[in-house]
Amino acid sequence: MARAVMAEEGRLAGARQCPSPNQGERPVDSVVSLLVIHNISLPPGEFGGGYIEQFFSNALPVDEHSYFAEIADLQVSAHLLIDREGEVVQFVPFARRAWHAGDSSFAGAANCNDYAIGIELEGTDSEPYSDAQYQRLAQVSRELLAAYPALNAERIVGHSDISPGRKTDPGSAFDWQRFFAMLASTDTTQGHSEG
Repeated sequence: MARAVMAEEGRLAGARQCPSPNQGERPVDSVVSLLVIHNISLPPGEFGGGYIEQFFSNALPVDEHSYFAEIADLQVSAHLLIDREGEVVQFVPFARRAWHAGDSSFAGAANCNDYAIGIELEGTDSEPYSDAQYQRLAQVSRELLAAYPALNAERIVGHSDISPGRKTDPGSAFDWQRFFAMLASTDTTQGHSEG
């Protein structure tokens, strides 16, 4: 069986590819050892429309929403986006540095972009994520854990954990207990927690 993550290219099998110009080389001595969960919605609080892909491609139509003019000059990206239906879009190969973490540190190591993989969930801090997103996130995370030996469950964090006081995502709506239960399960359709 072929590996889900193509090691040479650092691409996720089955993900739709939408290359972002906002990427760079990882430092020569860096090892992928951190997985960072984010959220994003464009316009804020709205889903669909393809605006996230346009934003990560530096092609956001500034005339379509007043908020877009505020962020149009930002150059950011993530490795993956998981939309509300569970579709995965890849913007940056895992072997390369995506621009998702900003000013950040984990376990005393600064510049998380150098050694992290960033996954954006289409969502907000306060609105529940979809079942499809949890299922796909658990599946993708298991594949990444298998592909990158320095990754482990203790090194899966939220953006808020590596940039405290500056970032809040994935927010209180993200059910970490449910996610880790699904991550440990071989059946990602399980793990739904009541309440």
